[in-house]
Amino acid sequence: MNQDWEDRVTAAWATFDSYTEEEAPDFRAVIDALVAELPDDSPLGPFERACAWDSTGHSDKAVPLYREALAAALSGYKGRRAKIQLSSSLRNVGQAEEGVKLLTPELDAPSDELDDAVRATLALCLSSLGRDREGLSLVLGALASHLPRYQRSMGNYARALLESDD
Repeated sequence: MNQDWEDRVTAAWATFDSYTEEEAPDFRAVIDALVAELPDDSPLGPFERACAWDSTGHSDKAVPLYREALAAALSGYKGRRAKIQLSSSLRNVGQAEEGVKLLTPELDAPSDELDDAVRATLALCLSSLGRDREGLSLVLGALASHLPRYQRSMGNYARALLESDD
């Protein structure tokens, strides 16, 4: 889509926190109006609608829309966001294993600003499956690079969590 449309979507999302829970349908209507401007086969439509449902507490309605967006070849940055958000929604609806399967390959994807979100969401999915040590290892590994000191130690502790037989 063009930059004007992207700017209007960004502006709509910038107002999200001003909506109350009761006004969630109003926010979704704003997103739906923007989506109506897109070609029917655009993966951006289901992606933005999924985000709106997800952000207003309806993971169950978001899941099929994220899947539709990815099936329609949503890629790049928004494609990665869709995988992260779909995995989180899957976890919320009791399908954390599918979230793990979707996000695990993202650990080897080209690095970008979403790397830590991948790890945090994957850690939550793992925890939901009782795999807390793996999740903690991911979170510690992601946190280590942001620390002013102890990066090496925290990285080593993260790896040790996976090596331990406890």
